[in-house]
Amino acid sequence: MKVLTVNLGLPTPSSHTDSASGLTGIGKQPADAPVRVSDPGPKGSGGSGLAGDAVCDLRHHGGTDQAVYAYAREELDVWEKTLGRPLPNGAFGENLTTSGVVVSHARIGERWRVGGELVLEVTSGRIPCRTFAGHMGERGWVRRFTREAATGAYLRVIRPGTIRAGDAVEIVHRPAHDITAAMEFRATTTERHLLPRLLEAGDALHGETLRAARAYLARNGPAPAEGAPAS
Repeated sequence: MKVLTVNLGLPTPSSHTDSASGLTGIGKQPADAPVRVSDPGPKGSGGSGLAGDAVCDLRHHGGTDQAVYAYAREELDVWEKTLGRPLPNGAFGENLTTSGVVVSHARIGERWRVGGELVLEVTSGRIPCRTFAGHMGERGWVRRFTREAATGAYLRVIRPGTIRAGDAVEIVHRPAHDITAAMEFRATTTERHLLPRLLEAGDALHGETLRAARAYLARNGPAPAEGAPAS
């Protein structure tokens, strides 16, 4: 597994963003120099974990649990065939375009060492928003993206470091549970009866998801086994 490109976005005007400034950083381009990655701090006050990468809507994006967004080139290639159009690295607003693993299948709490020093931890899948839909310009994009659940993964920074295109990605920890970024996405969108199962991932979960799963469990009890009908 390796990083094909490290992608950064500059603030750009958009009619599709909910940010007060009317700007978005979703239009990312591959960087041609090493990029420093660190914990951006709490959501609402911290933006991207990558130096030089704009996060303009701090209410919904950025912060510790969404410091870095990764998407697999393999998944982009599938979307290219589905949409019938080229999708260059960074097309989904991802910070890291990777090769060698289907990122949506990464487990919550899975840790990656990128290059020599950076360590990242998977926290959640990516929820599609109106900015993403406007950026893509595809009819029914939010619904289509949700249906496929090829979400990529958000990651938090466990140990900061500097990365560049071509860096190796080593999985240094893989939890015993089977809660993937894609499953976390389904549980928080279309299959909410699965929310209690996410608690198997513990504190590695995105903070908002962890709170939602605990609240659902308190109201409704444990989730049925995956594939079983919800009561």
